[in-house]
Amino acid sequence: MLDQSFYDKADEIISAHGKGKESLIPIMQDIQAVYRYIPPELLSYVAKNIGITEAKAYSVATFYENFSFDQKGKYVIKVCDGTACHVRKGTEILARLYKELDLSDSKRTTDDMMFTVETVSCLGACGLAPVMTINDTVHPAMTPDKVTEAIGKIREGEK
Repeated sequence: MLDQSFYDKADEIISAHGKGKESLIPIMQDIQAVYRYIPPELLSYVAKNIGITEAKAYSVATFYENFSFDQKGKYVIKVCDGTACHVRKGTEILARLYKELDLSDSKRTTDDMMFTVETVSCLGACGLAPVMTINDTVHPAMTPDKVTEAIGKIREGEK
């Protein structure tokens, strides 16, 4: 069960975009920007308030890869697994992240909700391969040692 503040924030977002069905995607984008995921209860609430079925809201949310129903860490790290990154040993980047953060293919978010690691098909920066992003900041020409350094800097800044 969500805290009332989630619903209050949803009301604020709905008011900013209007209650038409065409507002669903911008509303979901704003909710995800605030919470780093879309709480399922909140999507149901939004659907009811803008006059669409829950099924319609869920079909839109699950169609687009950018929307997530899973809570994510404060720092979302995306590792490119496209061809250019893959042949330039991008898998070593992912392996180091998993080791540094005690994560795996089945566990993508740290227990402290600080980091989430995702693999993506392409980040659109093939000339900079291998590439990863941390909260949409591009980190080019990554190496396992650069991964350790980047994670260390974030952890230092959080103290």
